Amino acid sequence: MALDDILKQVPIDDIAAKLGVSPAEASKAVEQGGAVLLSGLAKNAQTEEGSAAIQSALRRHEGATSVQKVDDVDQTDGGKIVKHVLGDDAEQVAAKLNSSDKTPGIDFGKLLPILAPIIMGLIANKNKSADGSSGGGLGDIIGGLLGGGNAGGASSGGGLGDILGGILGGGSSSGGGGIGDILGGLFGGKK
Repeated sequence: MALDDILKQVPIDDIAAKLGVSPAEASKAVEQGGAVLLSGLAKNAQTEEGSAAIQSALRRHEGATSVQKVDDVDQTDGGKIVKHVLGDDAEQVAAKLNSSDKTPGIDFGKLLPILAPIIMGLIANKNKSADGSSGGGLGDIIGGLLGGGNAGGASSGGGLGDILGGILGGGSSSGGGGIGDILGGLFGGKK
């Protein structure tokens, strides 16, 4: 599973209309928002308690199918997911994403609760089909979505890892406020 799998499940045109931006801008925002959510999930999955909480949440999202409209997404549940994944930093993360010059005009406070249930559904279905037979389980699935599992650097495996690496290391010569600072804060680095 890679970025394309996530983008196929997200109603980009409807999100663009809801946010008042172009589909291309909405797609870029989905990439960034998805990378942040997956990185948060990967961090949480590193602890036994966090992994158990994610597994419990995934059971509630098994069998989720692609949504056709934003109105089909339980955004209240999405807000709860975002809060659990990003913890006390959820509002700060959304604010920093809102200020990113890569996605001007995007309200991540609205977007993340839309994306979270979709991503959880994809992971839940992948987790159920993996059946635990590989021994890696949840970490392998999230790592696969991140393009190899190393959220701290770009991987050559494609997927969100490449996007995350590009967001973290590419494009911005300014010193602050980027998504690298956001993710660094989540992972105990720069704040």
